[in-house]
Amino acid sequence: MKYNIRGENLEVTEAISDYVEKKVGKLERYFDEPVTSEVHVNLSVYNDEQEIEVTIPMKNLLLRAEERHTDLYAAIDLVVDKLERQIRKHKTKVNRKFRQEGAPKYVFAELEKEAAQEQQLEDDSDIEIVRQKSFDLKPMDSEEAVLQMDMLGHNFYVYTNAETNETNVVYRRRDGRYGLIEPS
Repeated sequence: MKYNIRGENLEVTEAISDYVEKKVGKLERYFDEPVTSEVHVNLSVYNDEQEIEVTIPMKNLLLRAEERHTDLYAAIDLVVDKLERQIRKHKTKVNRKFRQEGAPKYVFAELEKEAAQEQQLEDDSDIEIVRQKSFDLKPMDSEEAVLQMDMLGHNFYVYTNAETNETNVVYRRRDGRYGLIEPS
């Protein structure tokens, strides 16, 4: 694997880089052939929390996980655990498919293409809407929408912008600040 390690508000030292490569490199044991894709690692610091995002684009399979923790090394360990769970879940689904069809057990690397297609179909069929709401969109400005959102205890609020008469969404970001989504 080739590593692309970046840091935001953080200097990526040799020790951090080595630790990331050592931990993420352990994922190669799940594959029969060496993984030739590039591993994108983004390390960042927000307030007192360290965040790591790891993306491993492979042929017909995308592994991605992110984790936050007060300790950077603990966050790295947690994100590798998430990636391992994704790989195991993927392999289990592939093996289950072939057991059900009565076919012999195949090597995971050979099945990557078919498994990715099956995963996409399963992900599409897993979508289930469990609740539906209807409401009138009251014209207001973004500040009033934020106040309404906070009063309701929600993470987002849909409203009609009083100035533009278009549907907008305000939302609470992870850092505690607010975001606005408006049509272009």
